[in-house]
Amino acid sequence: MKTKKPTLFNKYGREELEKEIQNESFKRITVSLYRYVDIKNPQIFRDELFTKWIELNVRGRIYIAHEGINAQFSVPEPNWEKFTRSLEDYDYLKDVPLKIAVEDDGKSFLKLTIKVRKKILADGMDDNSYDTSNVGKHLTASEWNKYMDDPNTIVVDVRNHYEHEIGHFKGALCAESDTFREDLPKIKEKLKGNEDKKILLYCTGGIRCEKTSAFLRHEGFQDVNQLHGGIIDYARQIDKEGLESKFIGKNFVFDERRGERISDDIISSCHQCGEPCDDHTNCEYLDCNMLFIQCSNCKEEHEGCCSEECKTIIKLPIEEQQKIRAEREKKGLMGYKKSLRPKKITKN
Repeated sequence: MKTKKPTLFNKYGREELEKEIQNESFKRITVSLYRYVDIKNPQIFRDELFTKWIELNVRGRIYIAHEGINAQFSVPEPNWEKFTRSLEDYDYLKDVPLKIAVEDDGKSFLKLTIKVRKKILADGMDDNSYDTSNVGKHLTASEWNKYMDDPNTIVVDVRNHYEHEIGHFKGALCAESDTFREDLPKIKEKLKGNEDKKILLYCTGGIRCEKTSAFLRHEGFQDVNQLHGGIIDYARQIDKEGLESKFIGKNFVFDERRGERISDDIISSCHQCGEPCDDHTNCEYLDCNMLFIQCSNCKEEHEGCCSEECKTIIKLPIEEQQKIRAEREKKGLMGYKKSLRPKKITKN
């Protein structure tokens, strides 16, 4: 009798997954990890992790490549010890630092997705543009605060513009990019002439700083530093040690939560009415799916849409929506791009 092989991918729809997670009687722990390490066979490693973690009811988004692993996921609290023991089964994951979410409603991820990619973090750069074994100095929250007070220090936000918009370190320089692959050349240009200055880099959990610091060191910057564990770990350290938080606003996260609050400051505004707001949403019209900031009043008025046009389309019969989609595909307009989002969306 043949042994039935486990299904190595998610086979349920969003509605079913949402209902399932709403009915869970236990808490979940949202966590992230990354490690640059030479993985000999990413596909085999991917399948082994999926088989192991699906049994533990882990849900999340994990990328694996020859260069390492980048993962964000949630683990049922009752399975936490089994999960941490599973990390020790692999040299790739032994003693890997875990960044636990600051705010967690247990619904950060609906399913488990593990993908093999060329890189764990798409940077648009040639491999010879940096060496991830030669990175900047890792700083604790206390050290970070100390260096931020130095007027000769340059603080650089390695994240995208929509992340920076709702929360950032005071006075931080931002590349104003839509994706990380645009960041490195823009950051280099903005820092031109400051190769001898102390550079402080930060991002969400640290992975983008690893590549950025390696890139800057390769480009001749002498004093490159990075926030250890990113904003997530910074928030934990300042809370534990009673330090001043120099981060204001929300920390954007790439899961169902969209953000976790670090300070009470609301530094952005609704893109439709201009009222103070830092809640991101995706347009309810799936073929648009624009990411933008929308307050609760505008969400109700516009039914979760970014414009009157999208609000009109979602009310059309499916057949009509399919025709519109076909026309958009002919014109090459399909494919969600955050850069298409205007600075402010006005009411029609």
